[in-house]
Amino acid sequence: MDISHWVFVVSVLLLFLASGSFSIDSFHQPFPIVEPDPGHTKLRLSREGLEAISRINTPIAAVAVIGPYRSGKSFLLNQLLSLSCYEGFGVGHMRDTKTKGIWVWGTPLELNIDGVRTSVFYLDTEGFESVGKSNVYDDRIFALATVMSSVLIYNLPETVREADISRLSFAVELAEEFYGRVKGQDVAFEPAKLLWLIQRDFLEGKTVKEMVDEALRHVPNTGGDKNIDQVNQIRDSLAVMGDNSTAFSLPQPHLMRTKLCDLKDDDLDPMYVKKREQLKELVASIIRPKIVQGKSLNGKEFVSFLEKILEALNKGEIPSTGSLVEVFNKGIVERCLKLYNRRMGKLRLPMPEQSLQDAHDRSREEAMKAFDELHFGRRHAKSSFEQLDEDIKEVNKNIIMANEYHSARLCEALYTQCEDNMDQLQVLRLPSMAKFNAGFLQCNRSFEQECIGPSRANYEQRMVKMMGKSRSLFIKEYNQRLFNWLVTFSLIMVMVGRFIIKFILIEMAAWVLFIFLETYTRMFWSSESLYYNPVWHFIVSTWETIVYNPILDLDRWAIPIGCTVALWMLYWRCYGRRKHKSRWLLPMYNSHKSGSNRPRSD
Repeated sequence: MDISHWVFVVSVLLLFLASGSFSIDSFHQPFPIVEPDPGHTKLRLSREGLEAISRINTPIAAVAVIGPYRSGKSFLLNQLLSLSCYEGFGVGHMRDTKTKGIWVWGTPLELNIDGVRTSVFYLDTEGFESVGKSNVYDDRIFALATVMSSVLIYNLPETVREADISRLSFAVELAEEFYGRVKGQDVAFEPAKLLWLIQRDFLEGKTVKEMVDEALRHVPNTGGDKNIDQVNQIRDSLAVMGDNSTAFSLPQPHLMRTKLCDLKDDDLDPMYVKKREQLKELVASIIRPKIVQGKSLNGKEFVSFLEKILEALNKGEIPSTGSLVEVFNKGIVERCLKLYNRRMGKLRLPMPEQSLQDAHDRSREEAMKAFDELHFGRRHAKSSFEQLDEDIKEVNKNIIMANEYHSARLCEALYTQCEDNMDQLQVLRLPSMAKFNAGFLQCNRSFEQECIGPSRANYEQRMVKMMGKSRSLFIKEYNQRLFNWLVTFSLIMVMVGRFIIKFILIEMAAWVLFIFLETYTRMFWSSESLYYNPVWHFIVSTWETIVYNPILDLDRWAIPIGCTVALWMLYWRCYGRRKHKSRWLLPMYNSHKSGSNRPRSD
């Protein structure tokens, strides 16, 4: 029991000591704040590093070092913090990179900046261009460091390469883009101070600032080379950094780079030690608290800002430095254009011009909304937006031409059909003004309802001319055709009444009609004068009522009815008179001129 008692006491004391040391010394070490996911494509937050930052109540400033892997970033940070490799950031000499994600030194440096007590954190970032990672992952790390830091140290060995400029340009643009997505597109991006740190022993008669300025200078392009234009656009995208950049050279600390962690300052190159101290002073002179929308951030606010930026980076589809922003936005433009085409492809042409314009406006608005959500880069967005707008206008022109073509085909077909109908009405077997008017109105109605689109106005004018011409021609020939038909009809009925059915009243009525038509025109010298006679008007109205009415279209049924009447007459001529002779009350011709009882004369 005594042994167990002492074990318990010792355990309590150890826990107490450990707890006390955690509250005092546990932050004197590096912590991960951003880690890669297993696939090295996206980033996730680490609570250890966030706790180290969120506990700070004073304004925060961050110094981040970025650069290629195995370029000495972690060693440089330890030198700036006056730490050895064994207590500071881990330094690796193997082929693979040591630092994963973004790490922070848990104990900030306290500086008085413009009378404000500021906590300065130092950030170590995973080197880019290492094996086993995607370009998108490197770009996220680069962009996140650009957004987080107050001073961004771009650590480069030997010289400034075109790829280094391109990567920095892209990272700045990426940071600017997702900063805008979090804070709003109208909020200006507040870039960090950029420090070009070139680790090089000899600069061949020029300062490092001159070397950087020369590398960032526009390349003359008198021939209009597209590749040179692209190079200059990359330099233009760094304009957001403005005058916030400077340059500094740092010689190699020692020739035996793999043993740097074991060397003291006395073993290092004196020029390196001198320049290192100058670099510390330079960083301290240019650093300022992290400002977002005009407000400095404390620990908790800094963590909250970091969470939002990281969420936007992981959520958004972004290009990589391997595929330039223009290429990425070109893909977005193509996708939005396909969306517009898909919406407009659902339309059934032809359609009225205003309806087509409304559909175009809705589809364009939807495509532009999708572009606003998917596009990348503020500077590149304008040119891509204009390109999308031009492409949509071009597609819309083709759709308008297709609508005009389909409208012309439809209206031409309707016009031709109406023209054929009018021609058929001109040659009716039994001329009828009522039937012509009905066909005229039906043709007009079908054209008004079915002819749509931009060709409607043109074909309406053609229809008015054609219909007016057909109507005038029909009216001109109508009375003459009806007069001739009635004369012929009266003569036919005279023959039928006298020789076929031998019905005297029919014969008399037919003679009266024939005499009226012939004598009237003889008396007044022309048949046109007949058309103003009230008797003629009565004849015409009677004719119209019989020939065309809601019950019967005599022009269509004239032949069947004529055949039926002819058969009936034939039947009556052969058999009907014998059966119905005694019942027939109307006067008939007596064909027995000499009866059977009449005496014969010798």
